[in-house]
Amino acid sequence: MAAIKKNKQAVNASSNEIAVGGHGQAKEIIGRFMRNKAAVFGLVIVAFLLFAAMFPQLLTKYDPIAQDLRARFLPPSSEHLFGTDEYGRDIFARVIYGCRTSMEIGIVTVVISCVIGVIIGAVAGFYSGVTDNLLMRFIDILMAIPNTLLGISIVAALGSTIPNLIIALSIGSIAGYARVTRVSVLSAKGSEYVEAAYSTGASDARIIFKYILPNCLAPIIVQATMSIATTIMSATGLSFLGLGVPPPTPEWGSMASSARAYIRDYWWLVTFPGLAIMTAAFSFNLFGDGLRDALDPKLKT
Repeated sequence: MAAIKKNKQAVNASSNEIAVGGHGQAKEIIGRFMRNKAAVFGLVIVAFLLFAAMFPQLLTKYDPIAQDLRARFLPPSSEHLFGTDEYGRDIFARVIYGCRTSMEIGIVTVVISCVIGVIIGAVAGFYSGVTDNLLMRFIDILMAIPNTLLGISIVAALGSTIPNLIIALSIGSIAGYARVTRVSVLSAKGSEYVEAAYSTGASDARIIFKYILPNCLAPIIVQATMSIATTIMSATGLSFLGLGVPPPTPEWGSMASSARAYIRDYWWLVTFPGLAIMTAAFSFNLFGDGLRDALDPKLKT
């Protein structure tokens, strides 16, 4: 009993040290991130995209679905910033509301795939042996199938809806999180705080989720941040092929796809949705790169 109490005190003491040191470490990470101008620029763009996704009505007065055939193919002007499309719909409004669709698909997909992938990777790394081999061979099968081909197959089988698109993209993204988490858990499970938790009688689930995973969050967060850009690109690609978000819901990929027939005569129909796709992917990549550099302990000075 005395030994168990002593080990519990050791675990609590180490947790307090981590908490106290964690505050200073967080300030150091934020400082390194803020010194990276490209990462800060990416963060600003990401913040604007999230604002546009949550409050699109504050940025435009037009309905993205309402048609006005008398205003077809109007060029960019003060009244219609990005011009109008073949149905007289305001392209700026459709780009802004399409941001909500793309952010919703990207964030929900990342959350689902991250949760499933982290659980698989944590279990595989913690138990090793047969469990690790079985789970990692399943992950290898997922990685052997190209994400675009897997997405096309699933959406074609289930139908072109936003939930089905999220399911397709989530399945294809699980492998990355599982492998990152497994490597982190393998390196963390031999630590002293894990052995101390074992000696106090803590269950495997408690050790994994309370002691190991919190110390493996850095690479998982970076993976999740950079995966949003990849997910948005994959979603727009499937929508461009007609297998993503069904019309008339505004979505950047479907907007670019419908504008292909008019690209020579009305350049603004495809240019502004394409710029929106590029801006979103570029900003999330900048933010993810900066976050990775800030969280990398090798960069500490």
